[in-house]
Amino acid sequence: MIQKLYPKDQIEKYLLIDVVTIAIFTYLVFVKYNTFGFFGSFVLYAMFLGVFYVNLWYRDWRLLFSSFVAFGVLTVLGIFYHHGLLTFAFLQADLLGRSRSKKMIGIGMLGILAMYMTTYYGREGHPFAFVYTAYLPVLIVMLLLPVIVYIRQQSLSLEHALDEAHDKLERYIQEEERNRIARDLHDTLGQTLTMIKMKSELAMRLMDKQQSELAKKEMKEVMDASRFALKQVREMVSSMRYVSIAEEIRQAEELFQMAGIKLVIRGMNEVPSSLSRVAETMIALSLREALTNVIKHSQAKNCAVEILERDGVYEIKVVDDGMGIGKGIEAGNGIESIRERMRLVQGSAVITESSGGGVTVTLSIPTGERRNVP
Repeated sequence: MIQKLYPKDQIEKYLLIDVVTIAIFTYLVFVKYNTFGFFGSFVLYAMFLGVFYVNLWYRDWRLLFSSFVAFGVLTVLGIFYHHGLLTFAFLQADLLGRSRSKKMIGIGMLGILAMYMTTYYGREGHPFAFVYTAYLPVLIVMLLLPVIVYIRQQSLSLEHALDEAHDKLERYIQEEERNRIARDLHDTLGQTLTMIKMKSELAMRLMDKQQSELAKKEMKEVMDASRFALKQVREMVSSMRYVSIAEEIRQAEELFQMAGIKLVIRGMNEVPSSLSRVAETMIALSLREALTNVIKHSQAKNCAVEILERDGVYEIKVVDDGMGIGKGIEAGNGIESIRERMRLVQGSAVITESSGGGVTVTLSIPTGERRNVP
């Protein structure tokens, strides 16, 4: 229900601030000063709240128009009630910064300056009387606020666009890899398997005709073809792009340093020799996804990566002190892709709450005799 009354994207950061600000504004207009009586104060109060509510939802010309209405209301309040009420123009200054147009922001800043000049002309008889008061730095901050908010909004938009571009590129690379593997399967392995099928059917017919020697010959060719098919599969797997765990950790250290998150690496440096390049690649990609989640979603200050091998199991733990497992994290943020990658190499991925807050991602894969694949 609240999302229909207040913009969803602003609830977390601005709702409480707006409620407190409006409560203070209500007290000052109706109780503290109240020069025009209840009815006059109510008209000005309703106009201010009305245009403020419009500003919450729109970023076009309606934002600029309603901001100037708000400046007009505050000018009247500043002249006849108290000039301190001009500080509530911070609400409009913040909203102006979310405009899509630099021109609108510039015009809005002129409106703020005109509001101050008109108010002090009406109260003191001089439009620049505020220069000699403590309200000058307040005005300067108010004029800078739309610019600061605009720059921040543009930075967030750019970051979001970069994330989208990165995701699209990753999906494109994955699709290209799938297409390449599909072509290889069709051009090489498909033909070999077709030959195996035909040779097997021929051997069965020869057995029915009591021609065992010819059947054995065909089955020998089937065995040779099977070995060749296995060789083809291994060659295809080897041709996949290899990603090492050591390289992922090195890149993560650089990214975490830029993100201002302390990263600590503990444990062994060498990967067990029994792990194939494919298995290491899947673990490295899962580790990359887990560490990316820490940077993008956890709001953590510290992160630790623990690497160890015990009881025939190679294990990597990623532990952060962030905000923990949020609603829906089990289905999002690449969690399912981590689990799928680990399943492909007979491993597992477990995501739990850390004891001191945050999230722990545990990647495990059997090594040595416990491993059933080459």
